[in-house]
Amino acid sequence: MKVSFQFHRRNAVITGGLLVALMVALILLGRIPSAFSNPAEMTDDAALLDGYRHVEVASVSDAMEKLTGQRIFLSHRMRPIFHSKFAGFALTVKLRKEENHDPDALQGMLAAIDSGGPNSVYVMVVEDGIDIAGMGGLMGTAMQARNFSGAVIDGGVRDTAYLQKIGFPVFALGTVPSTSVGHYRFAGSNVPVVCDGVAVSAGDIVVADNDGVVFVPRAKAAEVLATALEMDFKEHSMYAYIEKLKSIEEAVKKFGRL
Repeated sequence: MKVSFQFHRRNAVITGGLLVALMVALILLGRIPSAFSNPAEMTDDAALLDGYRHVEVASVSDAMEKLTGQRIFLSHRMRPIFHSKFAGFALTVKLRKEENHDPDALQGMLAAIDSGGPNSVYVMVVEDGIDIAGMGGLMGTAMQARNFSGAVIDGGVRDTAYLQKIGFPVFALGTVPSTSVGHYRFAGSNVPVVCDGVAVSAGDIVVADNDGVVFVPRAKAAEVLATALEMDFKEHSMYAYIEKLKSIEEAVKKFGRL
């Protein structure tokens, strides 16, 4: 059952997301059920993604830095074509810059899309591709039909009006009308890539919302989620406290979160 995780700023009353709030409370109290007592044991993909879909990307980024010392968020250049929030498993694709007249130069890219399915996030790296559309309406339609969660393009995107019409979420470096056909060659799928300066492997968690995009290594996903949920809970609990006392210093002192 999908639940929403929302708070009213004025009185910090939780209006939904009881399941997520309960998980956080149990984590804080040390009474989490045995399936989650050891984060490494949380292997249910559906439950894992549901958790990431209800936590803020900023908290995921903070949790990764706290636990691993890594900063794994994409830069401010990576922007959504419309406001969106999604989470899924990375399906990576790499394009190499190469002028060609080969009609099959990008065939592997198409095959990669057709290999994906529900909960896939298409993560494409286009070499020197800031002014090249790595995807457009046709590819977006195929991903939508196969129930991908979204796409992250280290390059450009086009046909944005159509992508917005069908509601397929895409983060990219910019909007451009150009094509990769004749200028690029498929260089691999489900291989490790560096997307906007951040390393990502096939199967890693991709989390995106209006604040940006974060990659979480699959082996760390459960532990990072538990920490991020705790951070979210503390932060949202602070709103009413700050408003009541008119002091952010007191709130930070009490909750230990900024």
